Amino acid sequence: MTERTLLMIPGPIEFEPEVLRALGRQSPSHMDPDFARAFGRALKRMRDVFAAPSGQPFIVAGSGTLAMELAVANVIEAGDRAVVASTGYFSDRMGSILERLGAEVEHVRPVALGDAPDLAAVEKALASGKTKLLAITHVDTSTGVRAPVQELAKLARDRGVLSAVDGVCATAGEAMEQEAWGIDLALTASQKAIGVPPGLALLMASKRAIEAHRARKTKVHSMYLDWGEWLPIMDGYERGAPAYFATPAVNLVAALDVALGHIVEEGMSARVARHDRLASAFRAAWKALGLRLLPARAELCANTLSAVYYPAGVDASFVGRVRAAGIVIAGGLHPDAKTKYFRVGHMGVLGASDVIATIAAIERALAKSGYKFDLGAGVAAAQKSL
Repeated sequence: MTERTLLMIPGPIEFEPEVLRALGRQSPSHMDPDFARAFGRALKRMRDVFAAPSGQPFIVAGSGTLAMELAVANVIEAGDRAVVASTGYFSDRMGSILERLGAEVEHVRPVALGDAPDLAAVEKALASGKTKLLAITHVDTSTGVRAPVQELAKLARDRGVLSAVDGVCATAGEAMEQEAWGIDLALTASQKAIGVPPGLALLMASKRAIEAHRARKTKVHSMYLDWGEWLPIMDGYERGAPAYFATPAVNLVAALDVALGHIVEEGMSARVARHDRLASAFRAAWKALGLRLLPARAELCANTLSAVYYPAGVDASFVGRVRAAGIVIAGGLHPDAKTKYFRVGHMGVLGASDVIATIAAIERALAKSGYKFDLGAGVAAAQKSL
């Protein structure tokens, strides 16, 4: 019998048994009254998770990349100007999406990999031309850098610029209050801190974003991305009166309803505090083991994942050694340093025992890789932190 491994990558993550049971049930009709109620509950619960009581939620079958497109394709038209506050690979992806929509895109990049763009530089970019949108990656999965979202969103709001926050690796794990912070578009995907297997693109749009969509001079190029097609569907399910545009991923939506119910029951402030506590234990372990994080400063370190440089003499084969110890972690992703670091996801249903098991496996792999350190130092530091 094969031993079960613990999935500690930055998504997909480990899932609650109740979520998996919902996923494995016989598929209902997308017009079934019970399914309509589950879909409607999920839409309402999204407002609690995003802290957007007057926001418009969207649940659409697709990946996080689709969520990115679903957000910006509805407010950007050819010739519009957009600024991207870049913190890694996925910030660059958003820039590419905006360019394909015909936008004039300016990237504001940090001085070095692992840093965040200077706020003054972002403000200067917003002021240098008539700007429609500021794109922000809350936590870039490639670098583990957490952007100062609240401050960046304020810069956009003060200039009448729409803000779009990619929360794929942050939402339901990091602090974010969409309405209070003035964020117009907040997006995520099901497979990370939300706690549902891959396949759902989730978006919350502000009233201002909906108005921008309705004020378009041209049609949205893609029918599937067009909010005009989806708004009657979301409204119908929320009212318990299902309507058809494209068949929803019924089992995934049912699983999402369960997962969001768990999140709302835990409470967002408690959930964010739990992620902070567990991330702090990981950071204590990295320090005790003499390992350096990719984010340049402590305040930039995400609570949902760690991006950690390999120590001298250790290479990417280390990831396989950790897997052999029963824990699945990820290698590097950012093209400027792909072979120089590894990533550990710590979000969702993670508990203290998972933290300790992961650090213990990493210690064993480091020892087998020839790295010299005090065996048990990381585990002890994490336990003390916890």
